Amino acid sequence: ISFFPISGSWNVIRADGGSERNCSAIPPYLPSTVVNTTLRLQALREAMSSVNVSAYIIPGTDAHLSEYIAPRDARMAFMTGFTGSAGTAVVTLNKAVLWTDSRYWVQAERQMDCNWELEKDVSISSIADWLIREVSDTDNIGFDPFLFSIQTYESYSYNLVPAKLMLKSIPDNLVDGVWTDRPLIPPDNLIRLPDRVVERTWQMKVEHIRTQMTDNPYKPTAVLLSALDETAWLFNLRGSDVPYNPFFYSYTLLTLNEIWLFVHKDRVTEDLKLYLNSTCFPLAHCVQLLEYEQVRVMLKNYMTTSGVKVWIGTEYTNYALYELITPEEKLLTSAYSPVLTTKAVKDETEQRILRDAHVRDAVAVIQLLMWLEKVVPEGKETEMTAAYYVNECRSKQKDSRGPSFETISASGPNAALAHYSPSNATSRKLTVDEMYLVDSGGQYLDGTTDITRTVHWGIPTDMQKEAFTRVLMGNIEISRTIFPSGTKGVNMEMLGRRALWEVGLNYGHGTGHGVGNYFGVHEWPVGFQGNNIPFREGMFTSIEPGYYKENDFGIRIEDVVVIVPAHTKYGHNYLTFETVSLVPYDRKLIDTSLMSPQQLQWLDNYYLTIRELMGDELDRQGLTEEKTWMLKHTVPFQSATASAAVSSLSLTLTALATALLHILL
Repeated sequence: ISFFPISGSWNVIRADGGSERNCSAIPPYLPSTVVNTTLRLQALREAMSSVNVSAYIIPGTDAHLSEYIAPRDARMAFMTGFTGSAGTAVVTLNKAVLWTDSRYWVQAERQMDCNWELEKDVSISSIADWLIREVSDTDNIGFDPFLFSIQTYESYSYNLVPAKLMLKSIPDNLVDGVWTDRPLIPPDNLIRLPDRVVERTWQMKVEHIRTQMTDNPYKPTAVLLSALDETAWLFNLRGSDVPYNPFFYSYTLLTLNEIWLFVHKDRVTEDLKLYLNSTCFPLAHCVQLLEYEQVRVMLKNYMTTSGVKVWIGTEYTNYALYELITPEEKLLTSAYSPVLTTKAVKDETEQRILRDAHVRDAVAVIQLLMWLEKVVPEGKETEMTAAYYVNECRSKQKDSRGPSFETISASGPNAALAHYSPSNATSRKLTVDEMYLVDSGGQYLDGTTDITRTVHWGIPTDMQKEAFTRVLMGNIEISRTIFPSGTKGVNMEMLGRRALWEVGLNYGHGTGHGVGNYFGVHEWPVGFQGNNIPFREGMFTSIEPGYYKENDFGIRIEDVVVIVPAHTKYGHNYLTFETVSLVPYDRKLIDTSLMSPQQLQWLDNYYLTIRELMGDELDRQGLTEEKTWMLKHTVPFQSATASAAVSSLSLTLTALATALLHILL
């Protein structure tokens, strides 16, 4: 039994009371996984009073609106105790509430103390409605503008203004002021990519963006880069500030004749300063280094110059910078900056090395699947040990830089949770009686990978086989599609669902996302959603349909593909997808009777590619057993079907001949 104060009273935590809190019990029950937030809330409320706000909004993001955030940016987690990746906290002078989606309701009940209420929603309208009920129209609602996207700010304003509630921008984050042991910025120096993986120098990239500026009819004088991958790509630099993604804290203000890079300067080595020409001034290819925190001051000063116009991508520019770009005639917006749209199309070197990275990555996944086939029947392995094993296999491959995201290693009902990752509390033992899904990826100096395979080591049910086959059919239908250049992914996304829809099945996540070169594993703006840009030759995207039966099993098949020219009979400028993930699917789960001849032909061609590319790589690495496994699992389906038919016919004829002989005798 342990004791600590909750909301001014003492609470008893009993070791046998369950895994979720019960705040209605007397005394309230809290599991050992909760965090005591009493003192944190008290300090935050004092800070709120000092700046005259009655409510404070705490999003679960960073100043660059990143998918993965560094530990020092986990302000929502610090205040609430809840460590899920999605949510928003709101603190008033007498209440504290967390909003999150259904993936995290149980987790929140296990991690939050009774200071916090849980709202099972994520919409801004829900948060706004709550604020309207709790805050008077004479009170201010505080927020850190660095943690709000432009759209987020506008959505709050749209919902709050009719109730005469005002948002108050507070650039100095209030949580940071009470977070006494907030993690520091990693001391690691930034690195530049080696020449062998770079085709376009940073000077070439700068000039290409400047050309887009001069060609733009609205004549912007500067481009402001806010997303972390924008600056990293522009200068061919990488860092280690964010989990899984090789990014570093930075902004860039690029004009037609100057470059300002906002970064923690003490992490820029003398070699990098020379590489960036940072000692020259004020030539067009001299990168002027300014401290990361100076971005608002510099932008504000730039806006005082007459005749300037700043081009921003609204999807990744935070409100703290956006609110400085006034008046309106000094602002030019597009959904994505010219850097993001340019980066989406890989040059020849990037395409080649990203393909190479997927060959080496496939070795690691093949090693995992071969190992699991051997050891799962012994009954000793778990979701956690499988995740550890594939990460270890990747770490031994050339140019490995760690995983590209937390491995999803899920068996049975856990696999029905599309974004589940195992923990000590949830990890299941792997058995031959359940399906197993592994979604994993690696960072390599030359590329980023992401692949999902679903397998069964025992006897799958008819429903499992049909669902798997229909997911595979969806993957193939997109992969074999020929389409005009400039087609948007959202217009072909239904091809991944059609085979499932035909029998009343579906899945609730996206069908694919862009993939980078030693970058983010979810690289915008490429993909199959409505806000993705049209497909062009040289883009890489994942294709990942799935199906999830609640409390039973989950299926996902994910491959990374590159968009390449398609040779058509009459048309020109047509494209298709070429799969660069090189791991076979589980034959036991494929019902070929459901598939069309065209789908089977695509599958056989894909397996032939795996045999050619992986055979050479496995030979090169001296992995004889893995090559044997790969060859066994890539036997052509149509040839195998034909052979089976011939064998069946031969057996029938032999049986008839034997019977006839017995009759004659």
